[in-house]
Formats: sequence, C-alpha cells, structure tokens
Amino acid sequence: MRRLSRLDAEAPALSAESARARDGEVILVVEDDEKIRFLSVEALRDFGYTVVQAGDASQTLAVLAVQPRVDLLFTDIVMPDVNGRQLADKARESRPDLKVLYTSGFMKNAVVHNGVLDLGVALISKPFTIDDLAIKVRLVLDGGGIIRER
Repeated sequence: MRRLSRLDAEAPALSAESARARDGEVILVVEDDEKIRFLSVEALRDFGYTVVQAGDASQTLAVLAVQPRVDLLFTDIVMPDVNGRQLADKARESRPDLKVLYTSGFMKNAVVHNGVLDLGVALISKPFTIDDLAIKVRLVLDGGGIIRER
C-alpha cells in the first residue's frame, strides 16, 4: 500500500495508538464499494469507535434520521447519484456541526480542483493504511486535519 506523504502538519504529534476513540464517538462510514466499506468499518471498530454504515446517499440520510449521535461522516467522494460533497452538504442541513472526512482514489473530484484541495476540507486519499485512517479520523474529530489556508 502506498503511504501518504504527511497527513498534515499535526500528524507527527499522533501515533495510531493515541488515535483511539474517546467518549463513545460514533462514525458513519459511507462507501459504495462493499469490500472497502467493510475494511474501513472493521478498522475503525478496532480503534474503539462505534461505527454505523451506509452504501449510498439515501441509506446515509436514513441513518442520520434515526441515529442520535454521529460525530464524523467518513464518506467516499465518487459515488453513484450523489457525490460525497453533495451528501455532506445535505447531512449538514440537519446537523450543521457534523465533521466530515472525505476519501477518494481520484484527484479530480468535488473537493479537489486543479490539484488543490478546497479550503475547510479534510481528505484521506485511497489507498490508505489503517494507521493513517485512525490518525486522520482523530485529527478531524479534534478539530484539525483540514485545509485552513493556502
């Protein structure tokens, strides 16, 4: 698996072991590829997170309607019908403080333009390691891991 160059400037302060869940944090994993979704769900559960999952936008919105707590939406960007950015925007209509971590194996998409990541976006590129995922999730949950300025 290809290693990411550096998750961001905050990453060196964290190790995968220190990136464990805190206070019953809940992550909603949205991925249309069942195998990738399963691997992400299992990896995050291994780090102590409560994980719910969905395979598309309609399932995601249904989960958000009944799940009382979701701390982080971890969503693929490239999906059929609705892309991850559109899905996050829709989810934030009812949960404006929802934190979002995007993932994609494609650099031309809804959050990257001409090779530049949009401001306010947290992204982990596929393929990623389990440790990289745990660290990036922890950073985003703690308010970091996003592009704040150019």
